[in-house]
Amino acid sequence: MNDAAKAKLIIPAFGRIYEALQPITKLLLRVVTGGFLLPHGLAKLNGGLAGTGEWLSSMGYANGPLLATAIMCVELGAGICITLGFLTRPAAFAALIFLLGAVKFHSANGFMWPDGGFEYPAFWAVACLFFVVRGGGRWSIDRAIGREF
Repeated sequence: MNDAAKAKLIIPAFGRIYEALQPITKLLLRVVTGGFLLPHGLAKLNGGLAGTGEWLSSMGYANGPLLATAIMCVELGAGICITLGFLTRPAAFAALIFLLGAVKFHSANGFMWPDGGFEYPAFWAVACLFFVVRGGGRWSIDRAIGREF
C-alpha cells in the first residue's frame, strides 16, 4: 500500500484515483521535464545560437558564444536523456547546474516569472533535482538496461 492508501482521505474515493495514477506520475514528470528543455535547445540550434551568444556577451559574460553553445548542448542533450530516462541522473545534474545559473541570473528581477524573475527556472531546477536523487524510474532506458548512476 502506498501513502495515499494508508492516509485517511477526506474523500476516500480519491484513493482509487491516486492509486491508479501513481505508476505513471514519475514518467509524466520526467517526460515533461526533459521535453520542456528541448524547444529551448532547438531554438538555439536552428539559428538562435549567434544571437544568444551576442546577448550573453552584452550581459558581461566573458565568452558569450561558447556559453551559448554549452547551454544549447545541455538543453538538447539533457532534454533528450531525461525524456528517455537514459543517463538520467547525470543529465538531470547538468540541467540542474544550468538552471541554478538561470536562477542566479533572474534573481535580480525578483520572484515572479512575468517580471523576469527566478520562479520558472527555480521550479525546473527542483524538478531536475528530483531526478538526480530518484533516477529515471520504472519506464526508463536506465532501468531497462539495468544500470543507473
